[in-house]
Amino acid sequence: MSLESVRQFFAQHGVDAPILITPETTATVATAAAAHGVSPGQIAKTLAFHLSDGRDILVVASGDVRIDHGKFKRTFGKGKMLGADDVVRLTGHPVGGVCPFGLATPMAVHLDTSLQAYDEMLPAAGSIDSAVRISVADMARLTQGVWVDVCSPTTHKLG
Repeated sequence: MSLESVRQFFAQHGVDAPILITPETTATVATAAAAHGVSPGQIAKTLAFHLSDGRDILVVASGDVRIDHGKFKRTFGKGKMLGADDVVRLTGHPVGGVCPFGLATPMAVHLDTSLQAYDEMLPAAGSIDSAVRISVADMARLTQGVWVDVCSPTTHKLG
């Protein structure tokens, strides 16, 4: 159903971006990058947070960065990552397949500036074996994403 909600979202918005299904899981940045033959940075990871003001939000970032807690707190205040059950309930997507499209519940989408290093990204498409190639500009337009700077480069190798 989650993959189907992404397909419906794209159809409703006139997006002609084929959903790529792989025989293996692409639930991590490393496995997704290997399966699609791209750098980890070109994988768009979608993270869900609950903020101290009661809002639940999504942050989409490049696969080769991590949330910088200081930047996050300055931008959003206190927050914590949502647990798997809450992620599924709010997004309709399983952990490892979360994307900012076809959401079960409307959520604010924030796009980290790390995405701007690429013209095209590969976020998941609602399942742990799917992705979609989409321009960063189209992702921003479709999600009505707000640009933020809440990430820093990782200090370890992803894979």
